[in-house]
Amino acid sequence: MEDNNLAPLLKGRIEEAHYKEQELEEYENNPFIEALPPIFSEEEVLDRFIKYPIPNDQDRERNKNIRFHMIKRLKNFIQPLPDHITIENKLSTMIRRGYLARNPMDISYIKRQKILNEIHNENKKEALETLERNMEHIRSTADSLSIIGISGIGKTTAIERLLQMYPQIIKHEEYKGKMLSRTQIVWLKIDCPYDGNLSTLCKSFFKAIDDLLGTRWLQKYGYLNRITSSMMLHMTTLANLYGIGVLVIDEIQHLINAKNDSEEMLNFFVTLTNTIGIPTVFIGTFKALKIFKRDFRQARRAGSEGNIIWDRMAKDSEEWDYFIETLWDFQWLKTQTKLTDKLKDYFYEHCQGITAIAVNLFILAQERALNTDSEKITKKVIKEASKDDLHMIQPMIKALKNGNLKEIMKYEDIAINLDDISFQHKKDINILGKIKEMADNQQKYYEIKRNNKVEDLVADMAQLVIFDEVKDEELYELVKKVVSKFGIEDDYNLIKSECIKRALNLNEKKKMGKNKSVDVAYESNDLRKLLSIAKDKGVHAHEILKKKGYIKDPIKEFMKAE
Repeated sequence: MEDNNLAPLLKGRIEEAHYKEQELEEYENNPFIEALPPIFSEEEVLDRFIKYPIPNDQDRERNKNIRFHMIKRLKNFIQPLPDHITIENKLSTMIRRGYLARNPMDISYIKRQKILNEIHNENKKEALETLERNMEHIRSTADSLSIIGISGIGKTTAIERLLQMYPQIIKHEEYKGKMLSRTQIVWLKIDCPYDGNLSTLCKSFFKAIDDLLGTRWLQKYGYLNRITSSMMLHMTTLANLYGIGVLVIDEIQHLINAKNDSEEMLNFFVTLTNTIGIPTVFIGTFKALKIFKRDFRQARRAGSEGNIIWDRMAKDSEEWDYFIETLWDFQWLKTQTKLTDKLKDYFYEHCQGITAIAVNLFILAQERALNTDSEKITKKVIKEASKDDLHMIQPMIKALKNGNLKEIMKYEDIAINLDDISFQHKKDINILGKIKEMADNQQKYYEIKRNNKVEDLVADMAQLVIFDEVKDEELYELVKKVVSKFGIEDDYNLIKSECIKRALNLNEKKKMGKNKSVDVAYESNDLRKLLSIAKDKGVHAHEILKKKGYIKDPIKEFMKAE
């Protein structure tokens, strides 16, 4: 039985458990923690988080129809900012601390499961209250975090990128000589349904596990007129069974759409963390503040790990300067427009520091500029792209630009009521400075790695002594161009094969250009003999070299390495 209200599931990688030594003693002797990756450093977060679709000079010379598609690569642009480092630190802590009281090798884990089984068997009407009463003596180390911010600021993109730094499923078989047959779900992300119904939210939880593991919990626990409290009891059972590390609930502002009682919703979230024992991250727009209104005033309950208020970037902030200066480098136009202070300010007026709008506006501006003779980003191009292509959001942009609170409040997704907030997340300029330095180093690292690969390939190809008509500088430029078409981590032999193929083509063309037909006698082990054979048979030299074993099949080589 399917439910159209349930959103698609974010999936991550599956790993076999490999246990690692822990730097903190409280994390030792806990297989759920020891199977996790080591605690990430800020440098590692940047390395895994950053995503730059870097264009090169060859790209900018390609036909307009090809570059139109290339510009869309900016959809994948991800710029690390201080908030991302902050959230990863909190997420890393929440997952590990949440496992402290759910160690599968500890007696309390068995007690918890026993209590759950007894409550199921007794079939009590007030199951959740019974569960809370029986769980009082079993501690919970789960925390929760609320991330509230303007729509389009990048909350979902950030949390999904950070989650995928961790495996989603870890399979355990044996731990320190003892049998441990467990499937651990490190993280689970679900979206609040559009109907805003709490029971549908519970069903999303069951369906997410079913989609990951091929189980049928949704059919067993999600239908047949199940009430919310009963389904939460089953959520507790599954959370304990699969050792769920963190539950991320996105788009919680949808709960406002239904006729849910605020106190009921708040109790639902608190129960998720305190009774079910799952560290929980709540993500929503400013409309969601209505749910946590009492919470923010009391500065507790549903935000034990803290509340991050993620607002748009300010016009004169270092954060905005860094973001737009980085984004501006990714132009696929023949004329590279320099980012002046005036152009930077003008661009801000049309995106108001909202990352998603800024990236989309930059894409649209380039697409428009591509159809002009000058291929240049100008104020006129930016204005037309904003006015015509982003016309749907112009009222919101205008409200933010004018700072008209009455108008802003019409758009609850972008509104923020300062009276409801006791904590405002501050931007850490020191962290931003470190990110700048790390990002610069990252780009240098990529450049060095590419250059090293080019030099290695040129050296390897020179040893073949088969490109007699190709000059050294021509070979270097050919290899450099091929390398730029591949990713940093692409297979070396695959790139080498492509380089040889292109170099052979160039070599043949240069030979034909000379119009020489001189017969030369080569030794049988001379590679030039193979070129002569290929020419006589009318086949490509690449095929002969491959047949004789001089060119390896990259897929077979990869399989050997495995």
